[in-house]
Amino acid sequence: MELIRGRIAGRSLTSGDRLPSIRSLAGSLQLSASTIVEAYERLVAEGVIVSRPGSGFYVAGPLAPLSMAEIGPRLDRAVDPFWVSRQSLAAEGAVLKPGCGWLPADWMPQSGLRRALRHLARADDADLADYGTPLGLPPLRQLLARRMAERGIDAAPERILLTESGTQAIDLLCRLLIEPGDTVLVDDPCYFNFHALLRAHRARIVGVPYTPHGPDVERFGAALAEHRPRLYITNSALQNPTGAVLSPVVAHRILKLADQAALTIIEDDIFADFEHTPAPRLAAFDGLERVVHIGSFSKTLSASARCGFIAARGEWIEALVDLKIATSFGGGRLGAELVYGVLRDGGYRKHMDGLRQRLARARTEVGARLKQLGIVPWVEPQAGMFLWCRLPDDLDAADIAREALGQNIVLAPGNVFSLSQSARGFMRFNAAQSLDDRLFDVLWAVMHR
Repeated sequence: MELIRGRIAGRSLTSGDRLPSIRSLAGSLQLSASTIVEAYERLVAEGVIVSRPGSGFYVAGPLAPLSMAEIGPRLDRAVDPFWVSRQSLAAEGAVLKPGCGWLPADWMPQSGLRRALRHLARADDADLADYGTPLGLPPLRQLLARRMAERGIDAAPERILLTESGTQAIDLLCRLLIEPGDTVLVDDPCYFNFHALLRAHRARIVGVPYTPHGPDVERFGAALAEHRPRLYITNSALQNPTGAVLSPVVAHRILKLADQAALTIIEDDIFADFEHTPAPRLAAFDGLERVVHIGSFSKTLSASARCGFIAARGEWIEALVDLKIATSFGGGRLGAELVYGVLRDGGYRKHMDGLRQRLARARTEVGARLKQLGIVPWVEPQAGMFLWCRLPDDLDAADIAREALGQNIVLAPGNVFSLSQSARGFMRFNAAQSLDDRLFDVLWAVMHR
């Protein structure tokens, strides 16, 4: 690794140059090929080089260094949006959770987490005991800037604020951008915690029907004209719960309407690492002017390591730092260090490659078994963990979920995701959590009573 860094520093390798092949470098250094592979993978994880499948490894483009000013110190319940979360979080080991929104623990990068924890155990006392800086761990923000650049989003590290989670990111943005009574647009259906969080902020929520290519543009424009919303909150990649992907045409039309209406968009990109091919990002088209980009690592790395981020306009980041200090004071330094330790390890990229393939197999298997019961996916997702499915025979998903809970199975009925309550006959299934035969036995029994 030091040899490659030295050649780059000495300009014998420059941006875009192809590195020596694994075999040739192993021969010249008299090292094993596996040692060269490990070194290259770590350099890829650090963003020093990039891998081009079938072609080799190449020197990455330079990232602007952090400025000194930036690194220095700076001033029995109803089936509602809480139902699935409460049941899933409280569930014990014997309970199946096909309705939950996260992967099984043994699908997560356990070995990478353990390596990062061992490294963290040897860290300086300040890393283990002090508050984090207001913006958050500088090396992690640099790494995030490079990761976003791969998806076309130009976000300098000083325009990135670390948070405790994606949920805290939205909470801070709502505190900054809306007042009680302001109108916020959401997709219908959408992630149910958007509803809960916006109600906590006493916002007026308006839903826009979601299609397999993004929000219904005509209905979106009509909602802007009628309700004059301040915010629109959405996923653009692997929308939750449908698994649909925003098309470039719809993205451009939505941004044009948003610009005409002075609408701010919060783009939740929490499922980015599940993608095989990056979908369009509103933040990439917009340049972080009207769009705020957020994410976290609870779905692909660890839900216990609470760490998310916000990428936004510089003046908004300054205001968000003040809100972060007011509401949580210092950031979670341990969580940020742990996430950084895993992300810079070349093993994380290998893990995600394997995880995407494992999820593809699970979606295929679970989708086929659901179809045998007459439960049909609304779209065939390109990636991710979710299958948004229509039930047969005008069945009520909430009734099925209540009965299944009595059999120790937590399901996610459609109307918890739908502001208009128009998804009575839909259910969201987490493919990774739906591989147990008991699920299909219980579904068949409940549906045929």
